[in-house]
Amino acid sequence: MSGGLRYLLADVFTDRAFGGNQLAVFPDGGSVPPELMPRIARELNLSETVFVLPPERTDHTARMRIFTPGSELPFAGHPTVGTACILVADGRVETVASGKDLHADLMLEQVVGPIRVRVRSSDDGYSAQFDVPRLPEFGPEAPAMGELAEALSLREDDLAGGAWQPQAVSCGVPFLMVPVRDRGALARARLNTARWERLLEPYWAPHVYVTTRDVELEGSSIRARMFAPGMGIDEDPATGAAASALSGYLAAREPADTPHLSWRIEQGLEMGRPSIIEVEADQSEGRLTAVRVGGGCVMMGEGMLDLPGALDRA
Repeated sequence: MSGGLRYLLADVFTDRAFGGNQLAVFPDGGSVPPELMPRIARELNLSETVFVLPPERTDHTARMRIFTPGSELPFAGHPTVGTACILVADGRVETVASGKDLHADLMLEQVVGPIRVRVRSSDDGYSAQFDVPRLPEFGPEAPAMGELAEALSLREDDLAGGAWQPQAVSCGVPFLMVPVRDRGALARARLNTARWERLLEPYWAPHVYVTTRDVELEGSSIRARMFAPGMGIDEDPATGAAASALSGYLAAREPADTPHLSWRIEQGLEMGRPSIIEVEADQSEGRLTAVRVGGGCVMMGEGMLDLPGALDRA
């Protein structure tokens, strides 16, 4: 296609095709007029689309602009993992051999700041882990549990309660953590759009991360679903930014003298796109000092966008 702009597709937070969260990355995003970026994201209609731009600092790898179908994000997890793996797979980043594996360290600029990412390439595929750019910050008091239950089409006794009260947390993008008592309640959750608009759209954390400790897969710690109509996402199969924020919620309920924490989050199973998000955290004297999020990435293909045609018809 003459004048086309190349993009690559990947499934992120999975080790198999058609799992995880889909991602489109334009590695030569500097060729895209900025005003077309949100329109392209809506056209592709994936959870996120990334445009890779030259870095502002010469010692950094690249700058990222991240779009959902509804908004631009200052930070997102699965685009960070996926973009890093795609840049390595596409030969745009130098790798170093370590035994049978190849490794690369990248510094990716996002609105929240530069993010260090470590990519591993092996016979089993690609994976990456990034340092969360901002430690979890707690938001204002959550809405009443009864109102939240109604917004999720649940009964109030479906919510976990006790030490597991709903709480708003952000590592750059704010999410409302709503623990429920079991997988049955999680599976029944359906966001009531009208109630969401009234209760949560104006709230500090309008995106809802519903979780339970009742897991299905061996080795998992938490099962989750994420609803974000404000981003143009009815439901997301894997949400690294929400998992980053969840680390703060979970760490507050762990023993303060535990220096290293880790959780394995299963998400997307209700959507038929099983995802695994690995989260690690360090803490000292009951305070988090670092959070890392990682997972696998499967290269799915590439395409060409007829940008000149899009410009003619814009």
